[in-house]
Amino acid sequence: MAITYVVGEIAAFSVAFAISPNPKDDSPVPGFLRVLLIITAATHTALLDNEEITVGK
Repeated sequence: MAITYVVGEIAAFSVAFAISPNPKDDSPVPGFLRVLLIITAATHTALLDNEEITVGK
């Protein structure tokens, strides 16, 4: 499971940097991808930390 997150994170950051390689670019897509990655990671961390969830533990 952890390897999947690492690969997903690398892919998300690679796509974000490929879309906006110039730091002065005003495209909102790279920031959106990063926020989406943060929300997904926080949600899954909260689910794994929950005592009632037994899947994947």
